[in-house]
Amino acid sequence: MAIAQAGGSAPWFDRWRKPLEAVALPIGALLGALVIFGVFCALQGANPFAVYGSIYRAAFGNWSAWQNTLIRASPLMLTALCTALPARLGLVIIGNEGALVIGGLAATITGLSIGTGLPSPMAQGMMAIAALGAGGLWIMLAGALRHYRGVNETISSLLLNYIAIALLNHMVEGPMRDSGFVTKPSSAELDPSLWIGNLPGSRIHYGLLYGLIVCVIAYVLIQRTTFGFAARTAGGNVRAARIAGLPVGKLTLAVCFLGGSCAGLAGMVEVAAVQKRINESLVSNYGYAGILVAFVSRHNPLATVLVAILLGGILASGGILQRSHNLPDATVLVFQGIVFLCVLFSDSLYGRFPWFQEKASS
Repeated sequence: MAIAQAGGSAPWFDRWRKPLEAVALPIGALLGALVIFGVFCALQGANPFAVYGSIYRAAFGNWSAWQNTLIRASPLMLTALCTALPARLGLVIIGNEGALVIGGLAATITGLSIGTGLPSPMAQGMMAIAALGAGGLWIMLAGALRHYRGVNETISSLLLNYIAIALLNHMVEGPMRDSGFVTKPSSAELDPSLWIGNLPGSRIHYGLLYGLIVCVIAYVLIQRTTFGFAARTAGGNVRAARIAGLPVGKLTLAVCFLGGSCAGLAGMVEVAAVQKRINESLVSNYGYAGILVAFVSRHNPLATVLVAILLGGILASGGILQRSHNLPDATVLVFQGIVFLCVLFSDSLYGRFPWFQEKASS
């Protein structure tokens, strides 16, 4: 007969040790980041607790603040999946910004080519397909280089960001430039029939629904399908996956394509819902922030939704920190960097605390 676990812990607690650890350490990392950020604010002459209060009010204080937060959370959900999905294969992809830019560029070219020749839903669908395909192929290139040539996927995907941004600048300053728009080099404006509208009674565009739906689909694909099981197996032990007959190469390309397509869709949403044309403003660091969202959420697509909303609120608070506390608008980027460092450090603590370690039965 089995006896109680060592240390007298209840059996139900033993079953929840790993899930609790996966939640507790990211929360601890966020709290640690808040303390460090508070010290930074104090050194700048601002009251840390007043700064925390301002961030909360700007992010979640009222309905208007919530709308600003959710508008920023929409692309973060999608770009985070560009890192989260390949991570299940053990790949560290950080080409989110490049995939977003390429997706937005492909969607714009498609939209300008279509014009008013098709019904609005069909035209928007074609723009989305173009963005999905372009973003997916962009990140699949990094996966192919990793699998077939042994090129480090982190470095290659990072360099692809710069190539994508350079391509964007070339297109909007050359072949796609609208001479009638003098504020900055930009493409022509998309026809209003191609714009993504807002949810009734709000400023929140339908891109938020795109992000929520895609995150749910990604979770089901990775956690509830044989494809996801094969990807997780290959990520856990590539050698064992090959021995079991799993097509590691095809899995690598497929998962990288799916991750890149999510970021590409984020580019389409930004163009069709926010900017209505493409220019350098598309490079808004949503891709880089998506990396942070993926790591804080532990690459869980459902947790990505909550973390994206949290980080979206932080990004929405830059203006109020400048007005109320005389802090630079980029202060929120400092906070973002501190959070990223704390989360990376917390990864080294998994399995170190005895409360979360499974007890062997005797």
